[in-house]
Amino acid sequence: MLTFLLMEETSSRVSSTLPAIAPSRAAIVEDHGGEISPLEPIGAQVRGIKLSAIHTPSPEVIDALEAEMAVRGFLVFKSDESAEPNDFLAASCWWGGKQLNSTHGVHPATPAGNRHLFRLSNDRRHGIPGVGPQWHNDGSFLAETFSHSGYHIVRPAERGGGTHFAHQGAAFDVLSAAKQEYWSRLSSVNSNSGVVHPLVHQHPVSGQKCVWLHLGMTGAVIERLQDGSGFRLLTRDELRSLCIEYNELLNAGFDQGYAIKFEYEENDCVFIDNLAVAHRASPKAHASSGEQGLRIMHRSTVQGVQNLAPADPLPQFIDIHGPNPFGSEGVWQGGGIGFRWDETAPMQN
Repeated sequence: MLTFLLMEETSSRVSSTLPAIAPSRAAIVEDHGGEISPLEPIGAQVRGIKLSAIHTPSPEVIDALEAEMAVRGFLVFKSDESAEPNDFLAASCWWGGKQLNSTHGVHPATPAGNRHLFRLSNDRRHGIPGVGPQWHNDGSFLAETFSHSGYHIVRPAERGGGTHFAHQGAAFDVLSAAKQEYWSRLSSVNSNSGVVHPLVHQHPVSGQKCVWLHLGMTGAVIERLQDGSGFRLLTRDELRSLCIEYNELLNAGFDQGYAIKFEYEENDCVFIDNLAVAHRASPKAHASSGEQGLRIMHRSTVQGVQNLAPADPLPQFIDIHGPNPFGSEGVWQGGGIGFRWDETAPMQN
C-alpha cells in the first residue's frame, strides 16, 4: 500500500451548490449491496459495487448511478483492490453510449497494447505526459463528443497531483441573466476538426443548462446576432476576454461550491459525465516524477449518445482550415491548440 501526502485541498469545506443525492436512487444502490455518498462540494463516492467484466449491475442500479453522475458530475468507485484493465473498460461501458470510442494513441507501456487505454504519466517512459492542463471536455473534436470518460489511477504520486473538476450546469446558474442570454447565442469551432458546438447546451439526462468551451482547442467563436439577422466572428479581444472569463468562472467554483481539486487514492476509478463537468490536470500532475513521485493513470472514453449540435442554421462542421466563411473580421484559426488566449499558459491536448 502506498502512503500519500496529499498536497492539495479537495474543497471539502466549501458548501455545495449541487442537489443532494436523491434518496430514491441511494435506496436502489443500497438494495443491491452498494452505498453512494456525496463528496463535497461536487461528486460522489460509491462503495460495494464491484467493477467487473463478468458481472454487470442491474439496469436499475446503472440508471440510478448514471443519473447521480449527471447531477453530481462524477463518481469515484472505491475499492481495496486494483481494477484489472478489462474490468475498468467494461465498467466504462455501463454509461452513455455503452461502448468505447477510443481516438488516442497507444503508449508502448500500455498493458497488452490495449488501444482503449490512454496511458498518462508524469514520466514519458511510463505514459504520455503533459495532457490536459486547461479546462476542457474530452472528445470536443467530435460532433457527438464522448458521453463519459473513466480514469483509473494505476499509481498515484506520493506527493499529490490530481484532477480539477467543475460542474458546468452550476457554473451556468451563477451567470447573470444578460450573460446567460449572450453566451446562449455563441458557438465554438474546434481548431482541429471544425466541429461546431454551442457554448450553452441542455444536458440530456438532468435537463440542466450547461456551459461548454475547450480552452485548448478552439479556433473560432461564432455569435448569432441578437436581432436574428445573421452571424459574426468574435474578434481577438472578444475571444480572449471570453476565454479568460470562462476560465475564471470555472475557477470560481472552488470557492463557490461547484468545483473540486480532487486527489486520487490508490485503486480509485473515477467516471465523469463529460457533458456535465469540465476538467483539467492539476499542475502538480505534470510535475516530474522526481519531484512528485511517479504517477500513472489509464483513461477510457465512451461513445456519445447524440450530437452536441449548434443552433440552426449553423452546420455541425465548418472547414476551419479553409477561408473564413463569414465575411467579417474575427479569429479564424485552425490547427494545433487553436487560439492562444494566454501566451503564458501551458497548452497540450
